[in-house]
Amino acid sequence: MFESLRKSLDDLLSRSTPPEERRQIVSRMRDTLVQAKVGLQDLRDALAQSRKRLETERQELDTVQRRKRLAEQIGDAETVRIAVQYEQMHAERLEVLTRKLEAQESELALAERDVTQMMAELRAAASGIPLAGERGHAAAVNAAMEEIESDLGGGPSGKRGSLREEIDGLSRARTRADHEADATRKLEELKRRMGK
Repeated sequence: MFESLRKSLDDLLSRSTPPEERRQIVSRMRDTLVQAKVGLQDLRDALAQSRKRLETERQELDTVQRRKRLAEQIGDAETVRIAVQYEQMHAERLEVLTRKLEAQESELALAERDVTQMMAELRAAASGIPLAGERGHAAAVNAAMEEIESDLGGGPSGKRGSLREEIDGLSRARTRADHEADATRKLEELKRRMGK
């Protein structure tokens, strides 16, 4: 996605690009930035889900460790042996999830920097687009930037409704799919535990 935007920006900044094509390029860049904004939300959602899984795994590890201590106190060697196995398994998962969370945080920070930089580059490029009539140039550039910021959720324009609704709809559908996948995973885990 970001490579497409970079190519469009390079095309736009090329001196040989006619004004009509420049408008099309800015439009493509704007659409790509909207998609990037949705992609950022996906990264944020995945990060939140990983944090939740990490906390759940910590709780599971604490529970296993507590059960192991209780079993040691009453001298139940079999329970201690099983608890040690589960303690090791949960500790390994906790370590992997911690590394995954760190990677996701880094990925989100990088993507946020990229989108911020691309917005700045798009603003600069959009302000250099020659439009019909010198008198309307500044007003047209301001209107175009307001529309872009509105589409990306950063501006005051009243036009943001349909795009915002579309993005929200996509987000709800993704959340619903995530919940269904999570429920399916939990059901499969429960079946596995019950031996079915």
